[in-house]
Amino acid sequence: MASGFFAVLDDVATLLDDVATMGKIATKKTAGILGDDLAVNAEKASGFVSKRELPVLWAITKGSLLNKLIILPIAFLLSAFAPWAVTLILVLGGLYLAYEGAEKIYEFFVPHEKAHIPSNLQPIQKSDILAMEKTKIKSAIVTDFILSIEIVIIALGTVLSEPLTTQILVVSFIALLATVGVYGLVALIVRMDEFGARLIRLNGEDNSISDKIGRFFVNALPWVIKSLSVIGTIALLLVSGGIFVHNLEFLHNPFAWLPDLIYEFGVGLLAGLVVLVLAKGGKKLFLGK
Repeated sequence: MASGFFAVLDDVATLLDDVATMGKIATKKTAGILGDDLAVNAEKASGFVSKRELPVLWAITKGSLLNKLIILPIAFLLSAFAPWAVTLILVLGGLYLAYEGAEKIYEFFVPHEKAHIPSNLQPIQKSDILAMEKTKIKSAIVTDFILSIEIVIIALGTVLSEPLTTQILVVSFIALLATVGVYGLVALIVRMDEFGARLIRLNGEDNSISDKIGRFFVNALPWVIKSLSVIGTIALLLVSGGIFVHNLEFLHNPFAWLPDLIYEFGVGLLAGLVVLVLAKGGKKLFLGK
């Protein structure tokens, strides 16, 4: 009995050692996409009223966890029985990400008609604010879903030759890291100004060290958010381009002299522009807009 108990412990220790080893490899493989995930979601989680930032971020985080719960079992089943479907889903998700990135660039360069501002301005209703929040939360969760698919598939690819138990533990760990780690950092970023304000109020002295650090955080936040908006757009196109290049053989980089990063960005941008033109053409054709 005792020998059997220790044999089980030995098996568990071996399994955990394998999971730790493969987890390190999978984390390295997904580091780039996790960085892109951070940039994209930090940009999407910003721009809310200060007291609503954390509740909104928590809503997005719960949506992200639900995304993982949906994606993980489907990914394991598709990998085992229909690997071609994994590629199809990745490519469709890549088209959506490319479209989002191209649309942001289009909105930056193409002037829009200014909305008519009525002379008798009415205060914004709470229901309107909540509706705008729901729209932005939904957009963030949809984008997270597509990025989560890419993260899970990349992690799964590193452990395909391992036993099923190891696959489940390693990929689940990466999926949890993608949510807790990414959104934890996002929370720190969007609360920079609040942290800075607390430092400024820390003591009654003027121009103390805490005041200087606090003002730095308060003044830095708008620049960080603007930077994340740009980085997030680039990340969308890089991720989408990477999906196309890595999963569609005919799109592999044919230019030995061109860095893969630039090539993937170009492919993502071109695909996004094509989808954007088709989407706007479809709107005009069917909706008259």
